[in-house]
Amino acid sequence: MPGLNLPLRAALVAACLLLLALVAGSVAEGARADERAPMFFDAGHAAIDDTTRDATLQQLDALGVDALRVTLVWANVAPQPKAINKPAGFDATDPSQYDWNGYGRLIDAAHARGWRVLVTFSAPVPTWATAAHRDQVTRPSATDFYDFARAAGRRFGAEVDTWGMWNEPNHPRFLLPQYVRGKPASPALYRALHLAGVRGLEAAGQAKDIMLGGETAPGGDRRRSVPPLQFLRGVFCRGCAKLRVDGWAHHPYANRRGPFYVPPDRDNVTIGVMSRLERALNAIGRRSTKVWVTEYGVQSTPDTILGVAQAQQAEYRSISERILRTDPRIAATAQYLLVDDRALSGFQSGLVTATGKAKASLAEFRLPLAARHVGNTTHLWGLVRPASMRGATHVEVLVKARSSAHSSTIATRTIDAAGVWTATLPWRSGRTFRVRWTAPGGSTYVGPPVRVYG
Repeated sequence: MPGLNLPLRAALVAACLLLLALVAGSVAEGARADERAPMFFDAGHAAIDDTTRDATLQQLDALGVDALRVTLVWANVAPQPKAINKPAGFDATDPSQYDWNGYGRLIDAAHARGWRVLVTFSAPVPTWATAAHRDQVTRPSATDFYDFARAAGRRFGAEVDTWGMWNEPNHPRFLLPQYVRGKPASPALYRALHLAGVRGLEAAGQAKDIMLGGETAPGGDRRRSVPPLQFLRGVFCRGCAKLRVDGWAHHPYANRRGPFYVPPDRDNVTIGVMSRLERALNAIGRRSTKVWVTEYGVQSTPDTILGVAQAQQAEYRSISERILRTDPRIAATAQYLLVDDRALSGFQSGLVTATGKAKASLAEFRLPLAARHVGNTTHLWGLVRPASMRGATHVEVLVKARSSAHSSTIATRTIDAAGVWTATLPWRSGRTFRVRWTAPGGSTYVGPPVRVYG
């Protein structure tokens, strides 16, 4: 997960979000059809902050979002999080003794809209809940985490159906130590936390919920952070306590080279090499374990170091959706963020800039489109979000030749119950494609132009 404790969004962002929501139109144009792999949207601080939450949720609703990921930071809700000693008389299993603040109001609001909610527990943790009481990430207490998970389960049990035990436990920002005397230490620390978290939630009456393992960062350098597949093997070590893991979650961020980047370290997993993770699960005897992508995004300008051009962000995001949604092992996909972090040290993976300006990916998110060159053909894969149809609807495929000033309709395709459509067209060099869709209520949406890759 990117930066924690981000500054409050300015009133300008709230106003821009509300304007965007109104422009996008109402989502109440028919009941949504179930998608094979739900998209969990993590809107970050813009959703947690009381000043921007309503506009953020309205915008997500207009985009067809119906599943929310909330990264619940333990230290942000616990009493006296910087104290060395646990507060006197504090019953850590009692949800009324925590200040759930924006997290609670967000989860309540998402539940009121009928959305699925995934909660991922995250560091930093209270200083009093660590072994040496020196910082907020080193050797968190599994016993204290059991109590916290139990309290969270009691508070949100009726609203949450999926839980992640720790955010990016193979990254030093969220768990230390990663290595001890050159050997990975974080897998064993995480294993104890995972066991405690699951047991705490089960004790709170949430045994029927989905318990995710992992939520791993995409890479590790084998010095400060553990590569995700090395971490996986360490968690499921021989002779270790059996873990309840209903799905293994991962955050397969790539770099500026795009979704087809192949990391040279074979224990690192970005979005173009998800098969590495699937093979690793098979190798430890977990062939039936589904993969959950619970955080993902493509960074764009204004970050000129890690970000690509905004038009390219939209293309990469669509290609990434195709990769994930055509993989039967993937149980869920994700988008992080809606609004860019204001500081460039954070993430610029949003669909809207920090000042409220829509990127090309805002329109693309509703109508992802990937165009792939294969031999003498162009294979198109697209998704309509929301797939909010009563009965069949269709999309118009628009094409623009390099020498033409205007686009024209080249094909129409019927959308299936999951909102997906495909087409195979003759290959012509220099063409770009886009999609036009008219919702049952009459609103018409047009995605941004995309180039052909491959």
